[in-house]
Amino acid sequence: MRAVKLCTSVLAAFLAINTLSARQQTATPSEVGDGQQLFIANCAVCHGPDGDSVPGVDLGHGKFKRASSYDNLVEVIRDGVPGTGMPAFSKDLSDLEMRTIVAYFRFMAATAYSTSAPGDPVRGKAIFEGKVECLNCHRVKDKGSRFGPELTEIGAVRRMIELERSLLEPNAEILLQNRLIRLVTRDGVTITGRLLNQDTFTVQLIDSKERLHSLQKSSLKEYAFLDKSPMPTYRDKLNPRELADLVSYLVSLKGIGGQ
Repeated sequence: MRAVKLCTSVLAAFLAINTLSARQQTATPSEVGDGQQLFIANCAVCHGPDGDSVPGVDLGHGKFKRASSYDNLVEVIRDGVPGTGMPAFSKDLSDLEMRTIVAYFRFMAATAYSTSAPGDPVRGKAIFEGKVECLNCHRVKDKGSRFGPELTEIGAVRRMIELERSLLEPNAEILLQNRLIRLVTRDGVTITGRLLNQDTFTVQLIDSKERLHSLQKSSLKEYAFLDKSPMPTYRDKLNPRELADLVSYLVSLKGIGGQ
């Protein structure tokens, strides 16, 4: 499970949300992050990253078909809905995990403010590959670098609001698997890159030149994750239309059949 880093204003908005049962409930950033990962793994394939891909249901705005409140959603997740595509998760998820998913639904509703106006994904692709040179770090299908996170299916797992925030505030939310790691060997060599894998004795990473490194932990004198994202902010580099176009292109990246 991975915690989502939240800026103070977003967390404050989340803590202030009123539930449909007229009972204010809160969740920690860690619980929200865990709920996000469970949602992506179990729900997003049908409901979409924004929770609005099933007709008549909009989880990101508190609109449900079978449930009358967020509390009822736990029952729907546990028991499923016979005769529909909604399966029962009673054997796959614990009650705590189901409630953690619902905590993420509350967060989605609390942070469902408007983003940029819908843009043009074709223009956005040109900006992605040209003006902002995203392929220098990221990869889409068979193009680009493997140094940064793979983006071929980013539109299937990340909400539009999250994609826009990543472009404007790259340090506001850094998933653990995307953090850079800095290693210093006992003979003074420093290596910085994205962690690929580690076990008890070894660590593997890829650096900005796409070189793979596998080192024995016993050969290291320093080993630390970096708190800052290597990605720059595009707040002052893109005008509102360009930002909307770029976000629209990222939303369109859903793997097979996508852009």
